[in-house]
Amino acid sequence: MKNYIVHDEWKIIENQWRPEYNEISESLCSIGNGRMGQRANFEETFTGKTLKGSYVAGVYYPDKTKVGWWKNGYPEYFAKVLNAPSWIGIDVEIDGKIVDLAQCEVSEFERILDMKQGILTRKATAILPSGKIIQIDSTRFCSIVDDECGAIRYAITAVNFSGKLSVTPSVDADISNKDTNWDEKFWNEVSKLVKNAQAYVVAETKKTAFHVATGMKFRLYLNGQEIEDFVAFRRKRDKYAGCTVDVPVTEGSELVIYKYAAVLSSENHAKEDLLKNCQEVLKKFEKKGFDKALAEQSEAWADKWSKSDIVIEGDVAAQQGIRFNIFQLNQTYTGEDERLNIGPKGFTGEKYGGSTYWDTEAYCLPFYLCNADQKVARNLLVYRHKQLGKAIENAQKLGFTEGAALYPMVTMNGEECHNEWEITFEEIHRNGAIAYAIYDYIRYTGDQKYLSEYGLEVLIGIARFWTQRVHWSKYRNKYVMHGVTGPNEYENNVNNNWYTNYIAKWCIEYALESLRWVETHYPPQYAAIVEKTHFDTNKEATNWEDISQAMFLPEDKDLGVFLQQDSFLDKDLMSVDDLRPEDRPLNQKWSWDRILRSCFIKQADVLQGLYFFEDNFDGDTIKRNFDFYEPMTVHESSLSPCVHVILACKIGNYPKAMEMYLRTSRLDLDDYNNDTEDGLHITSMAGTWMSVIKGFGGMRVRDGKVHFTPYLPESWTKMAFKVRFRGASMEIIVTKTTIEVENLGGEAIDVFINGQPRHIGPHEHRVMER
Repeated sequence: MKNYIVHDEWKIIENQWRPEYNEISESLCSIGNGRMGQRANFEETFTGKTLKGSYVAGVYYPDKTKVGWWKNGYPEYFAKVLNAPSWIGIDVEIDGKIVDLAQCEVSEFERILDMKQGILTRKATAILPSGKIIQIDSTRFCSIVDDECGAIRYAITAVNFSGKLSVTPSVDADISNKDTNWDEKFWNEVSKLVKNAQAYVVAETKKTAFHVATGMKFRLYLNGQEIEDFVAFRRKRDKYAGCTVDVPVTEGSELVIYKYAAVLSSENHAKEDLLKNCQEVLKKFEKKGFDKALAEQSEAWADKWSKSDIVIEGDVAAQQGIRFNIFQLNQTYTGEDERLNIGPKGFTGEKYGGSTYWDTEAYCLPFYLCNADQKVARNLLVYRHKQLGKAIENAQKLGFTEGAALYPMVTMNGEECHNEWEITFEEIHRNGAIAYAIYDYIRYTGDQKYLSEYGLEVLIGIARFWTQRVHWSKYRNKYVMHGVTGPNEYENNVNNNWYTNYIAKWCIEYALESLRWVETHYPPQYAAIVEKTHFDTNKEATNWEDISQAMFLPEDKDLGVFLQQDSFLDKDLMSVDDLRPEDRPLNQKWSWDRILRSCFIKQADVLQGLYFFEDNFDGDTIKRNFDFYEPMTVHESSLSPCVHVILACKIGNYPKAMEMYLRTSRLDLDDYNNDTEDGLHITSMAGTWMSVIKGFGGMRVRDGKVHFTPYLPESWTKMAFKVRFRGASMEIIVTKTTIEVENLGGEAIDVFINGQPRHIGPHEHRVMER
């Protein structure tokens, strides 16, 4: 665990030069706007430890699968999140020598992500090998107002010398991915243009033929005065365009470059118009000027925070942690484009590939239900409906028939593109998360009509998959499911994973319930769906009911716990406390064989099911299972701690809840799992939000009503958060002595506080004793 980020309520501050942590800081200080994003790489040349990353939403490359032994059903490719053409480059030379902080003595350094405004700043004082000293002061942002644009203010001060300072603002598409399977570059040049202190490169992805136009314009100021008649030398090479300007400076002079950039893709523009549109967008953005664009950025972020901020008083580390998570969620996905989804690394890294995992449905949906317009969450579900055909094709590749649907573990376009066999073929519980998201959305919004429009078709496909995936066991006189991997990826190819069996049973029952509801309330749509899906209302429905009623759910009656899988109790059951510190994290220290044979659990598995279906189990059952499985859980998945916070609060184990909250909220900030350098864990950040709202806030939805049973951790003096619910907007404030509810809208709302119904009138602020 690292602990070098300064604790601050609104900022991520790195206040010393730590080149060994640079890739971690690049991840932590990444910026984005839902359309494009950028790691916190330096503008100038840097040959030290760095992972360069610029990203454009929806653009990917199908990297040919690389495995030692091909298995039938393997995806042909692994979809790579592309390192896109870079717009930030500003090379600096002093008297012909390139400035590279890796080759300098850095006496002062500061990198700050201002989350309140979505702005990245950096200051550095560097002593060059020649003894000359410079100061660098940069400010950068990806505009959330003009979401195809970014801007940089880059200042260089000649501290102790006079001479020639050369700067080269550029656009560079000659880049590569760190995780390429075959060491190839993924971009070809289409065209480039350099003129009048501006440069453009249009590049095309191989295979997928996405076009991206990246353009830049710049202005120069010396000691506060604009240099208007400078000579710019054009720089061109393959997939690269830039302009070099030589500026004579004297000791103490400050040269400022204002660089404006536009990044447009063929996802949103016709290819033949891409360059022209890029020029127009850039011209309009540059005309605003840096200060106005920055002011608009600040105002737009203020609006976002007014709707989604969580206030924690009394614990700066906890406050910084939750705001960091909310900030990254807000700049990763806006819901404006239904073709997009939430990638596991967002705009912060390329690891994992793909843009959509089960994380979206299981962890991210609640955040957008509570913090955005209803259409945003709806778009996340519609995204899956649009890919139903591909889900059916995925199942067909594995031998399933008659419209059975298997949603992918990893995808860009609905097609499975993950090629680790124990995940691609076995981690099928992901199907259940898609169905659960439909249920969760309808439960929260009351939008039952969604079933007749989109949801029921998806539920039928998923139920068909489960009914074909199980088989009848004469020995158990039950339906069983063999050869699966549950959420705990430290067990592969197991039989009767409790969570997978349980959610399969639930999916079948929910699909049957939904069929009956649509038939009753929307008969014409029901008839159309039955015809479209060739659903046999007698034979299939009867078979589904038989399977759901006879599904085997492994349990040990003596211990009173559900078994993670059939043979779990055959393992040498140990506690994480029995491990040596040098053994952690297991996935970096132990062989895979040793991990698979151990009892140690990567993330919530049985407990994932108890979190989803909490109302189906009494408190004692939840506590017994929590107390049994949590001590064996190493939490080496980013998705693990948040579930444990929620359940720990449910059973009153508040010390454990607080321990897990700090772990989930500061997972990346403190680099708990030694992997932040690859990018942030965006989808788990939604889980962090749930830790506060569903954990300490105790928020639940039951029978169309919203409930809160809040708990204030001992070190906190106040907790405040806002949520939307069925058109209403409210703020909940919890102190040591009171619970306050403010109705922020014009209509009355009904809520339950600690089980007691409360009617809150329009704009009413109610204060209750705890």
